[in-house]
Amino acid sequence: RTPMGLRSPMGMSTPMGMHTPMGMHTPMGMATPMSGMGTPMAHTPMARTPMGMHTPMGMATPMGMATPMGARTPHGGMRTPGMRTPGYGTPHTPMTPHSGGGSLNELGEARGTVLAVKLDRIMDSVTGQTVMDPKGYLTDLNALQVQSDADISDIKKARTLLKSVITSNPKHGPGWIAAARLEEVAGKVQSARQLIAQGCKHCPNNEDVWLEAARLEKPANAKAVLAKAVKSLPHSVRLWIDAANRETDLQAKGRVLRKALEFIPNSVRLWKEAVSLEDETEARVMLSRAVECVPHSVEMWLALAKLSAYKDAQKVLNEARKHIPTSPVIWVTAAKLEETQGNEKMVELILTRAIDSLAANGVTPDRDMWLKQAEEAEKTGFIKTCQAIIKVTIKVGVDEDVKGMKQNWIQDADAAINRNSIEVARAIYNNAVMHLKGKKGLWLRLAELETKYGNAESLDNVLQRAVTYCPHAEILWLMAAKQKWLRGDVASARRILAEAFSHSKESEAIHLAAVKLESENNEIQRSRLLLARARQQCNTPKVWMQSVQLEREQGLYQQALHLSEEGLKEHPSFAKMWMIGGQIHMEKSPPELAEATKFFERGLQKCPRSVPLWLCAVECEIKQQKYTKARSLLEKARLRNPGADLLWLKGVEVELLDGSERLSHHLMSKALQECPTSGILWAKAIELEPKQGQNAKSVDALKKCENDAHVIIAVAKLFWRDGKNAKARKWFNRAVTLNPRLGDAWGAYLAFEMENGTSHEQREVIRKSVDAEPNQGLEWNKTVKKVANWRAKWAVKLKRFVEEVYPTEFNAKPLNREVELLLQGEDPYAAMATAQEEAAAEKDELDVKDEGGVKMESFEPATSFMGARPGWCFKMGMRGLGYYRDPKQDLGVKGEVKEEKKAKVKEEDEKK
Repeated sequence: RTPMGLRSPMGMSTPMGMHTPMGMHTPMGMATPMSGMGTPMAHTPMARTPMGMHTPMGMATPMGMATPMGARTPHGGMRTPGMRTPGYGTPHTPMTPHSGGGSLNELGEARGTVLAVKLDRIMDSVTGQTVMDPKGYLTDLNALQVQSDADISDIKKARTLLKSVITSNPKHGPGWIAAARLEEVAGKVQSARQLIAQGCKHCPNNEDVWLEAARLEKPANAKAVLAKAVKSLPHSVRLWIDAANRETDLQAKGRVLRKALEFIPNSVRLWKEAVSLEDETEARVMLSRAVECVPHSVEMWLALAKLSAYKDAQKVLNEARKHIPTSPVIWVTAAKLEETQGNEKMVELILTRAIDSLAANGVTPDRDMWLKQAEEAEKTGFIKTCQAIIKVTIKVGVDEDVKGMKQNWIQDADAAINRNSIEVARAIYNNAVMHLKGKKGLWLRLAELETKYGNAESLDNVLQRAVTYCPHAEILWLMAAKQKWLRGDVASARRILAEAFSHSKESEAIHLAAVKLESENNEIQRSRLLLARARQQCNTPKVWMQSVQLEREQGLYQQALHLSEEGLKEHPSFAKMWMIGGQIHMEKSPPELAEATKFFERGLQKCPRSVPLWLCAVECEIKQQKYTKARSLLEKARLRNPGADLLWLKGVEVELLDGSERLSHHLMSKALQECPTSGILWAKAIELEPKQGQNAKSVDALKKCENDAHVIIAVAKLFWRDGKNAKARKWFNRAVTLNPRLGDAWGAYLAFEMENGTSHEQREVIRKSVDAEPNQGLEWNKTVKKVANWRAKWAVKLKRFVEEVYPTEFNAKPLNREVELLLQGEDPYAAMATAQEEAAAEKDELDVKDEGGVKMESFEPATSFMGARPGWCFKMGMRGLGYYRDPKQDLGVKGEVKEEKKAKVKEEDEKK
């Protein structure tokens, strides 16, 4: 094919790519017939191209030829204008009508070639079946996208080239394979088979040629080809494997593999294939022979050991170690074998010997390899082997310095946890803390691991060891005491904290933990004594604050105020104490608002930078409805604490309470200029806007603080108001995700679900809120920080917050029983199960009367089991430990009694 698309019958090209019928060249590439030379501007009507080709300018003539300038020639031709150019035909000389004959011949040849390709392709498939449609093959030929002329030409060139290769070098196997595949691609499968058969004759020692011949043959003939192949190449594993895979019968396949092993007894692949076909007994016999033939194959030895009894497996592994002294897998397998027999001491001993033996044989220690073996042992259930591997290799491949060593162990343990290999991580930490006993961080990580994946006993064990080796680590003592307390063992928790005191007498955290333990168990006097000792030994602001809060909780306001005054003498700049003292005055009955104001004023003189203290003072003025004084305080506060958004927010609230809505909008504008990225101010600004402007305001707020939970809540409330519940739920969920500690968000979310959600959605919100333990939010803290709510569970706090802030939504519809139990701080499933048990117990404990009307007791106390009693069940029930009447057994006993009575009556009747 030429660049211009014209072809000559003889295939001779002109310098410009144009073909003449007889292959003659013109200087510029114009075609010359036998009777004359063509001009560049004029062509005869009969000068057609074979396939409708174009001239250089691409304009078609009536007969299919285009003139250079695009002007069509009449039937009789057209003279070219201008002067005659040397080497060209005259402008008046027309081309003869015979000049198109060669092109028509080319068209006929091309069509014949395409038809031949199609017929060759459909003549025979690989399976030897004819797929030709006798009626529609010509139509199918026209519709088929056949190979182009270029593809056919390429195939011919490649065929010629490969023919030259196999002719010049007939022993070259890849040449025969390439030639056969070329014919296969061209659709001439039979030619491909003939070529590859010749290749097998010329290259009888090339397994690739034989495999290609087998692939091209029909399935029935492929076996015969492979039979010839293995005769020529009896030591070719690939040929034997291919021959075996072509057998459909397992016995026949086994015979082929056994025959192969006679020729190639040292092939591991053949042994594996052969063994996989046998049952356990035959496999053991074959493996015994396999380890003799391939003694350096670890897989063969391990497979034989796996199929052998304990004693035989020991012998097999010992032989394996002798033949392959550099394989750690054999040692690990021996350790696993001992673990299966319960010989835990031997496991560690074997692995210790493994390290020494491998080092003696020049094996470089590979930490990653040993960790991988440990993980595999864990996954297969060999926990002792896993632990022993980590123990004997704990220092393999780690840095010498303590810091690097610790870092390496932590990284290995974290990587093991990520791969869900918990036992490996536990073993790493357990051995790490034995080498670095005084490292608190390692003990904490081990305790965290046991908290997530272990049980209470394992955690207690870790913490007991931790406090022994790190007696001055407060957090370890506190964790140990908390675990005992959570399990209800208050005495053990006290003992642990008392021991902690002996090591850290001045520890604030330990003192306060001891106080909390006693106060939670309503040991108020113990708490007072502990706090008194803490004030003497520690004398920290937090200890004084807890002392005041304890008396405040008990309602002893005078004692609380006295302690607060004492504490402020010691710590006059402790703002929280000033806040608590003022709040105590406000909580008195009746409230001492004037005293509270004075107290706050004294505190502000000492702590002018405390924004919460300013807010408490303003709140006190609001309760007295002294709005002017409140404004004055806020002005002072904002001067002392510029940029405090809460002070601006409180100022807006003061204006709203005073009825100055216009001033509140003005103040909000100033606040947003002062604090443009404050989410809480933007949320309030959205609330202040008229309904028609709230959407636009929310867009502005999201531009300024896109990921602020307060703004997200405000937007969610807009969707809630408009009834777009799906969007509202999505935005509420986004808010609690952004800031899970924000109680205002959880309260609004639950109120929304109570009004619009299902019981399942309500339960999910409650559970997630309890897990988050929220402690932020202006409205939230007003509710949960009331003294009555201090000891309440998180679910109860959430319920009280929704009751107080969203009363309409809370009472919108009756709650599901499970939701009610959750809001009471109970597990609904456990509570309902307990209720069912109580109902069943009450039913069981009903007094049972016999047929004579005598009342029978349903419970008899007992300190221990005193033997089986018909109709009774020994258990720990509602009344304590003892024997309870069992209704099922009682029915059985009563049935036996009835039968006995019937028998007696029958006997008496017979006697009568």
